[in-house]
Amino acid sequence: METHTGMQSPKGVWWKRAHPTERMWVAIAFGWCMVLFAMMPLWHFKGGQNPAGVRYRVKPADYMRRTQEFIAAHKVGTDQGIPIVEPPAGSDIYLIGLSFAWHPILKLRQGTEYTLHLSSLDVNHGFSLYPMNINFQVVPGYDYGLRVTPTEAGDLRIVCNEFCGIGHHTMVGRVIVTDSAGREVAVADRAEITREVAP
Repeated sequence: METHTGMQSPKGVWWKRAHPTERMWVAIAFGWCMVLFAMMPLWHFKGGQNPAGVRYRVKPADYMRRTQEFIAAHKVGTDQGIPIVEPPAGSDIYLIGLSFAWHPILKLRQGTEYTLHLSSLDVNHGFSLYPMNINFQVVPGYDYGLRVTPTEAGDLRIVCNEFCGIGHHTMVGRVIVTDSAGREVAVADRAEITREVAP
């Protein structure tokens, strides 16, 4: 019986040919890796889960000023002290992430296109529109512009999915989508928003 210490390498079999079954599975794994590699750029352009938009540098004070002007021009009410705004079709709409709230509440019309601008005034926030699978990183110093067209009426919630501090769990915003006649409907079980690149 031959013994070895931990300092001696055992005899290997790396020079022996792999069994045909093993070679087959290595080829299948390599082929599948190539399929997944090709899917990454294809899914970015055709998959629809990565909405493309335009990102601009912006000073937080300037973004706050634009948002306040937007609120002053289109305010139609308040909900627990947060202004509700109803902008006209085709307009630029502004939303601020600020610890620990989203301002303002957006009231949009079904079937109408808007350009949504998102930014944060303090730290990174995550924009997740519930119950849909739409997620964005909202970063201070950047204005993220995205064309949106609500396709179903409902009462949607914006959840911050990026930990932003002790009150993170309370950071819930709201988007009201009225029907094509401007009437509010009950909370929707499902809603969709089409996404396109902003100019």
